[in-house]
Amino acid sequence: MLRRRRRREPLLAAVADCERLVLLGDVIELRHARIAEAFTQAEPVLRELGAALGPDRDVVIVPGNHDHHLAAAWLERRSRQPHPVPLGPDGAVDWQAPEPLAAVAGWLAPARVSAAYPGLWLRADVYATHGHYLDRHTTVPMLERIAAGAMARLLREPAAGPALVADYEATLAPIYAWVHAVAQTGAHDLGDHARDPSTRGWRMLTAGDGSPRLRRRALALAFPGVLAALNRGGIGPLRADLSGAELRRAGLRALSEVLARLDVTAPYVIFGHTHRAGPLATDDRREWRTAAGGQLINCGSWLEQPDFLGAEPSRSPYRAGFAVQVDDHGPPQLVNLLDGVSAPVPA
Repeated sequence: MLRRRRRREPLLAAVADCERLVLLGDVIELRHARIAEAFTQAEPVLRELGAALGPDRDVVIVPGNHDHHLAAAWLERRSRQPHPVPLGPDGAVDWQAPEPLAAVAGWLAPARVSAAYPGLWLRADVYATHGHYLDRHTTVPMLERIAAGAMARLLREPAAGPALVADYEATLAPIYAWVHAVAQTGAHDLGDHARDPSTRGWRMLTAGDGSPRLRRRALALAFPGVLAALNRGGIGPLRADLSGAELRRAGLRALSEVLARLDVTAPYVIFGHTHRAGPLATDDRREWRTAAGGQLINCGSWLEQPDFLGAEPSRSPYRAGFAVQVDDHGPPQLVNLLDGVSAPVPA
């Protein structure tokens, strides 16, 4: 979306009026292209953002699962320390880190740039994280979830499950590293998410890929058995419900589980990852509460995703352009910067 000047303009106008811009993960697409190509696409946009902010404003980079490689060198260095300190949820990146994180910081100049992983406190009552750790707990059988379950078994995750950021990284970082390595072969076109294995698998299971009726029926019959086998093997718990409502609820439950395990009890938690903005006016806000009673807020995505937009793209929670504004006081506000300036994305 941000490759188009008309779509960038509202974002540039918004950041010019803010004190700090938090890029909440998956800023650079490193799962669908070689790093050089991904950087070539990202550099002009990030330079414009830095210029719009100017030398007296701040940018915070929070890597997600698609750009986990930005934090990989720093995390690896920490793991080699003789007496590593457990990394808390507000860990800040050591700026001795080499490329590629330093290159991204350079593009965002003259703005002041820092980074945090896996999240940071924006106020005493507002925590922000990309949210990819929820893949360890969601009950929707996506490829990331199945891979995380299998890796947890292989690496003998603690019996009680992950309790520290280091536990989540031990399970998930090898998966991210492998996906990044595959992308360096040039197997995918940048931004072609329709060809991503996760997307193709989801479309096939939900009959969104135009599969013949016989194939769809065979998948429907086999799917519960496959899930039962995975659950018996300790990969789950997984459920066969692939509805949009369950996709939303499962993600919210899983993130609440992550926050409880990391002891993050913020009244407001901002995240992304699932691409589903919320809570919107039509959402049941009770679903968007953490186990500690906090309010979850998802900042959505800036990708065009026709498969998820439904019959009314202009009202879809998966439409592009959402952001979260955090003032000095009061609840964070979910807004869509593109609603009033661009035509609805076609289905």
